[in-house]
Parts: sequence; structure tokens; C-alpha cells
Amino acid sequence: MTEITTHLGAGTLLGIAACSVVLLLILIMRFKVHAFLALTLVSIVVALVTGVPFDKIVPTILGGFGSTLAGVALLVGLGAMIGRLLEISGGAKVLADTLVGKFGSHRAPLALGVASLMFGFPIFFDAGLVVMLPIIFSVAKQFGGSTLKYALPAAGAFAVMHALLPPHPGPVAASELLGANIGLLVIVGLVIAIPTWYLGAYLFGQYAGKKFHVPLPSTFLGSVEVDTNNKPPAFSTVLAILLLPLVLIFLDTGLNTATVIGWVSADNIVVQFLRMLGKTPVALLITVFFALSVFSGNRSRQHLEKVCDGALGPICGIILVTGAGGMFGGVLRASGIGNALAGVLSDTGMPVIVAAFVISTALRVAQGSATVALTTTAALISPMVAVTPGLSQFDLCFIVVAIAGGATVLSHVNDSGFWLVGRFLEMDEKTTLKTWTVMETLLGTIAFLFALVGSIIL
Repeated sequence: MTEITTHLGAGTLLGIAACSVVLLLILIMRFKVHAFLALTLVSIVVALVTGVPFDKIVPTILGGFGSTLAGVALLVGLGAMIGRLLEISGGAKVLADTLVGKFGSHRAPLALGVASLMFGFPIFFDAGLVVMLPIIFSVAKQFGGSTLKYALPAAGAFAVMHALLPPHPGPVAASELLGANIGLLVIVGLVIAIPTWYLGAYLFGQYAGKKFHVPLPSTFLGSVEVDTNNKPPAFSTVLAILLLPLVLIFLDTGLNTATVIGWVSADNIVVQFLRMLGKTPVALLITVFFALSVFSGNRSRQHLEKVCDGALGPICGIILVTGAGGMFGGVLRASGIGNALAGVLSDTGMPVIVAAFVISTALRVAQGSATVALTTTAALISPMVAVTPGLSQFDLCFIVVAIAGGATVLSHVNDSGFWLVGRFLEMDEKTTLKTWTVMETLLGTIAFLFALVGSIIL
């Protein structure tokens, strides 16, 4: 999105950003204005106050809304279909029963978290979450209690893997900008990611599950028609459906990493075709048709069409609110608030790794997008890194992790992920702030502390 030139100072811009968040929370929590309406209204107000020209206001908000929907709508829609097919066929319950049987009923949240860590290596956060949700809900339905107890360890696993490890785009971009070795970053990121997840997502998820009772959502995977005469699919079949998008997506992320390293040519037509198959929407589309072919034996095509149609209705609100969250963040970025903040912080005299975390955190809070915060921070501090003597490859990897930690913390109302998780779990904004926002802040802070300690020791 194009940044709009403004004559306002950095302090004024930051004050506007803070006031806009407060206004949004007041509208939603105090006056009970629907989040979609409140986000749209505040986005327009921010554009006006920051001096965006009248003829640029609508294109600016539509640009933020559309770019978010482009990344979310297809994933959520296709993921909802996969989830409904797994639920109605009994496949979700088969996988849940198998996981619980291996780990034990008292370790069900741990089982979901470990599975999500493995699935989260190649798959992006939002795609992994929507595919995993039917499994989470099936386990929660079977054992009861707050859905948070099961959902946060899984969501936190996807968030950690997406933020810290290649082949996800943020770490790959940051490592390229700073000259970090991607292979070493995978090892360092994994060593930090596992304890970070356990402390910040699993343990906090168990605490949040006791403190906040969040029932199973009535939408997305609400009541489904269960055919008592239907034979549930085999565990291997369900696993194949879940692994198919992971394998396909790894074609894209893995080959992207290989081209950055120089192992394969980006101009190779076979590489380009395989990467196209691995794009998340294409991978999920292929998976939907694969699931339809698997489950068509016991059900008519007309019935399966109705199942897919029924999966889409409940998620429309989720998609619109998520898009509006992206619109709000897009307006903040276009107004120059993020860059103003970066300019204030870029020459602070702090150690490189601390400056990396602080700048990334500030950008994350100001404009919402973790990817923008990560890549912008890496670009800002790369000159500082270049002139800092004695930095080893380990140091560079720890700096990338510190940036990723800052880009993870304090997910709030200008982050589309905040609305995605909150709406999927049917939490109000106050509960989402107390659970999702706190967990994201724990994950980012713990990852940074591990990186800081590592940079001191090694």
C-alpha cells in the first residue's frame, strides 16, 4: 500500500494512533457497536485526521480491506470446507481419539500442541489454524472444559513456528536482509521455539483455560448432520487429508528457501509450477477435492455440495471482521505512523539485539502487521548490523529471532489475526485481549529473552 505524505510530526502521528485504538475499544466494548462497523468508521476517521487527501481515503481503506481478504478469505473458506467434511464424516473424532489414545486424556492439549508444532513447520499460521480447528473442537467436545485449554496451545504453536522458523517468509526475508545463514537459523529458531511454545502457549493455555470459560463455538463447526450408519474413515485417511496441504505448501516454502540459498534457479519452469501448486489457496483447493473424492463413496454428490455450502455461511462474519482489521492496520501504515515511530527509535544507541526487539515491537503495536514489522525492522537495522564489529552467524540468527519476537507481541485491534482468532472462538474483544494478546506477548518476549541470553553466551 502506498504511503501518504503527511506534514504531521512523529509525536502527533503516534498520538493519533493511540487515540484511534482507544476510540475503537470504546465503540466496541462500551457502546456495543459491531466490530465491522467500528473498524470501518475509525479507519475513515484516522485517514481524515492524518491528512489523507479526500480522493485517496476510499482507495486507501479498500486497499487495506482487499489485501487482507485476498490472503484470508480463500484460506478460511477452503479450510472451513475441509473442517466440515472431516467433522461430518467422523474423521475429526477419529484423529482426536487417536491423539488422545497416544498421549492420554489428561495430555490432550499437549497432544494438540505437539501436532500443531509439526504441522506448523511448513504451513502458515492462518492456514494451519483453520485446518486444525475441527480437531481442536472435537477434542474439546469430548473432554469438556474451556475451549481455550485446547485452542491456545495449538494456535500458539502455529504462531511460534510462523514467526521464528524458515521457510516462513518473515524469517527468510529478515535473514536475507541481515546476511544470516538460513540453515543455522532453522536450528537456532527450533531450539528457541520449542521452550518458548511450552512456556508461553502450553502453560499459559492451561492457565487461561481455568480462568476463562470459553464454550465451543456455535458457528463454523456447530451442529452437523451425523449419519449413524456412516463408517468413520481410517486414521490413515484422515492423516492423509491433513498432510496433503502441508506437503503441497512445503513445495512452495521449501523451494523458495532453496532459491534464496541458490540451490535451484527461480526461473526454472518446473520450480515455478511446483511453487504454484504449493501456494496455500491452491494447496487447500486440491485438498478439498481430495476430501470430496474420499468421502463420496458413502454420500451423494448433492449431499456433499450441501455440506460445503453449509460450511461457508457461518464464516462470512469472520472474514468481514478480519478484513476490516486489516483495513484499519492498512490505514495506519499508509498514514506513515509506523515509519514515524521507526524514525524515532532507529538511532537510540541501544545494543543491536535490544534495538531490534524494541523497534520491531513498536512497529507491531503501531500498525498491526507482524510481517511488515519484521521486514521493516530488518531493513532499518541492517546498516547498524553491517558496521557492528564481531557479530558471528549465531549473533545474526539471534537478532532475527529478536526481531521476530518483537513482531509477535501485543497483537491487538489493528491486527487481522486478533480478529481471526477471536471470531473463530467466538470470544468478545475483552476476552481476546486477556487471552490471545497476552499469549502473543508472552511468546514474543520469551523468544527475545532466549535470543538475548544466547547472544551473551555464544
